[in-house]
Amino acid sequence: MNISNRVKQIKKSAIHEMTRLSKQYDDVAFLSWAKPTSGTPEHIGNAAVSAINKGLTGGYSQNEGLPELRNEIAKKLKRDNNIEANISQIIVTVGAIEGLAAAVMAAIDPGDEVILPTPTYSTHIRQVQIASGKPVLVPLIEEKNFALDIQSIKEAITPRTKAIMYCSPNNPTGTVFPEEKLRQIAEISLENNLMVITDEAYEYFIYDDNKHFSIASIPEMKKNVISCFTFTKTYAMTGWRIGYLHADEEVIPQIKKAHIPFAICAPVVSQYAALAALKGSQNCVEEFGNHYLNMRNLMCERLDKLKSVFEYQKPGGSYLMFPKILLKEGKDSISFCKKLLKEARVSTTPGIAFGPTGESHLRLSFCVSEEEINKAFDRMEKYFQK
Repeated sequence: MNISNRVKQIKKSAIHEMTRLSKQYDDVAFLSWAKPTSGTPEHIGNAAVSAINKGLTGGYSQNEGLPELRNEIAKKLKRDNNIEANISQIIVTVGAIEGLAAAVMAAIDPGDEVILPTPTYSTHIRQVQIASGKPVLVPLIEEKNFALDIQSIKEAITPRTKAIMYCSPNNPTGTVFPEEKLRQIAEISLENNLMVITDEAYEYFIYDDNKHFSIASIPEMKKNVISCFTFTKTYAMTGWRIGYLHADEEVIPQIKKAHIPFAICAPVVSQYAALAALKGSQNCVEEFGNHYLNMRNLMCERLDKLKSVFEYQKPGGSYLMFPKILLKEGKDSISFCKKLLKEARVSTTPGIAFGPTGESHLRLSFCVSEEEINKAFDRMEKYFQK
């Protein structure tokens, strides 16, 4: 059986592998998957049921999504991201993931290079590989809380570079890239005629004095940005598979050429749920954010008691953090996480899943309950005291 080289080169997802392994054990403390444990708010589900009962969900929508949903998204982009938008600049996608994949396919040709500051979400790297592009991994500066290394990004540019792709807040580190640094990325993009592809999934979960900045709010960048967003994190809608992207009117038709064979359209029932999410009360988003902040602080307190095992940078956003493993056996993060799962019944994600600079780290998710965090750390404290 012949399998394409571009697929064969992709390694099995360490994130999903840990999920699979976790199911082999009873009573696991689960910190490994970035999936909100809170349910989707009731009013969103009710809107989906209403749309079903009215017979609105049995057919396709327009490829780019329901006009009324795109209209609400345009309002949101203006209000919360300072992005001037209209519905002709928006495609509703199957989660942010499908939008990002379509964006990459539209932006690069086989052999083209995409710069990714790492560690970064592993799917971004795979999307470039599936498009037969070359991921160019530029390390973030860990000792500066995983800051963008602007000089190294400049030095990584070659005649084959076509795009820069990043997520902010970052998955897995929780770093919020500041406006100052993103304006420097914009300058690099304009100087070299590069497309910037953003993943802004965690945009509403920002802590302390950090602020989320959308690079598409810079007027000069209008034709050089594809911004991808999702309802998944904001409204705890993981299983609904609904997101959207924004780009210039000249770029949208090209992205749509990739979007249609990938998806035809986003699930219509989920589009009606997303419409209710945007039009309804936003109290749920504030409640989620407050909970995640409290859980971040709790996780930091618990990590402080394991200073001989982990060293960490406090995340400024998302519901993820990326501590470094100080123990010798932590140099192989996959083996470390498998052993922690087997012997302590704590599920975490190996850092190598997020690029080579992620090795010797593990990703922890704090979008869980206080009880789950305490259970996991009680077990780890006991385990590492042996």
